[in-house]
Amino acid sequence: MRINARATLVALVPALLLAAVGCSSTNAPATGRSPDPKGSEGSAAGAPGAPAASPDPAGSASPKTGGTKLERSALAQGDLPGYQISAQGKNPNAPDGQPQADKKACQPLADIMGDKPDPAARETVNRGIGSQKQMGLAVSASVSSYSESDAKALISRLKAAVAACGTGFSATVDKQTGSYREVRAADYRTSGDESVSWTTTAAGQGVSAQVHLVVVRQGDTVVRLMALNVAAAQQKSQVPQEVTDKQLEKVRKAD
Repeated sequence: MRINARATLVALVPALLLAAVGCSSTNAPATGRSPDPKGSEGSAAGAPGAPAASPDPAGSASPKTGGTKLERSALAQGDLPGYQISAQGKNPNAPDGQPQADKKACQPLADIMGDKPDPAARETVNRGIGSQKQMGLAVSASVSSYSESDAKALISRLKAAVAACGTGFSATVDKQTGSYREVRAADYRTSGDESVSWTTTAAGQGVSAQVHLVVVRQGDTVVRLMALNVAAAQQKSQVPQEVTDKQLEKVRKAD
């Protein structure tokens, strides 16, 4: 993906997902080079879907493994062989805040694309995941804490919004607007208490991308996963089952 396409896509696909991946055409791996099956931090730096450079020069790319319950719940490097996991800061080109939908019924879907799943989230910890097994596949993962009633309400709102917004909607954040076409519920298995999954095509200014989203409630914790192929944006992508399973496993172990 060309560098000049990244700025356009920032307004179209989840800001967190764009923060998680590098879109430069220089990110293609050398011919014949095989990915590191252990998902080492060094080997993934130039691979498609690898996390972008941290905008904070004092920051660390390594996710924290201790700290709060939510930090312990989040994925860390080494949890998933074949994937690069980063807790680096947000891409400076990505807009801040919660997108505003042009249709009230679709606001829950717009919120999911923002800095946190919705305004009721008490705390959110984000991770960027780049696959070293499937070229270009990038996943944004987050865990958020809620009251259990708010977490249940979020899943209900999302299910209703997916059903109501099949024809699509547009959303604006930081004066940038993108459209989300063909919102479709997707079958996806999770081991959480309840979940919702859908696909959509993010589009605008001649650029479009296929995005897959999965939101899972586990007690009072909400897991949000979003996938995109940055090497082939028109290709349908799916959040890898192993990523979802491992994330939910960590949430349960942190309790």
